[in-house]
Amino acid sequence: MKKLPKAELKAFLDEKVSQYNNLKFIETDPVQIPHLFTKKEDIEISGFLTATIAWGNRKSIINNAKRLMQLLDNAPYDFVMHHQDTDLEKLLTFVHRTFNGDDCIQFIIALQHIYENHGGLEAVFSKHAEKASLQNSISKFKSTFFEIEHLQRTQKHVSDPLKNSAAKRINMYLRWMVRDDNAGVDFGIWDSLTPSQLSCPLDVHSGNVARKLGLLKRKQNDGKALNELDTSLRKLDANDPVKYDFALFGLGVFEGF
Repeated sequence: MKKLPKAELKAFLDEKVSQYNNLKFIETDPVQIPHLFTKKEDIEISGFLTATIAWGNRKSIINNAKRLMQLLDNAPYDFVMHHQDTDLEKLLTFVHRTFNGDDCIQFIIALQHIYENHGGLEAVFSKHAEKASLQNSISKFKSTFFEIEHLQRTQKHVSDPLKNSAAKRINMYLRWMVRDDNAGVDFGIWDSLTPSQLSCPLDVHSGNVARKLGLLKRKQNDGKALNELDTSLRKLDANDPVKYDFALFGLGVFEGF
């Protein structure tokens, strides 16, 4: 399609945001998993684990995330903080694509370390946040997450934007935690960060739609493409650029745009 003038493009995307950023979105999206909980720590841990396995078929992501919550006794924070070694054995049965039981156990141990020694997930992401972006913060989070003894193979399940990764799943997770959308989809429970610092979760769908709309030129969905898309979306709304994730995703997945 021909490139729309900025005002028309913004109006078109704003309309798509209101179409998709509502409670109906939850029904088919992995964000439904943290919505099963009310306690802050349960929401952020269930959200982090769900976002970690959020690639591939959406139905399978949701089913496996539900199964993982059951393995954590549907009390993720309590399990993370108070598990015994014997409790971890049942996690060996868990698998989602290349994320297996060993990775799962490593994540629980790393999360316990984060809460016991670093003040929790929000504190770690906030500590290294920059005014304009959280990509450096994500990189520092990864090094903190793996500063304890760990399996080398598990490192691949946390992206590092400073190694040119678009870090799609962590950016999606941060959207859930930081952005308060008043529509009941994103939680907005991390007050120490602001929506203006967020980056759009960039994947095949959002990337293809962004290119068709002239928001993105780079062909690969990598860290450089994310920076380019960030710049474009901030021109449309500097305070809440990632609200357009709903528009790009909805156009790509639901409308085959």
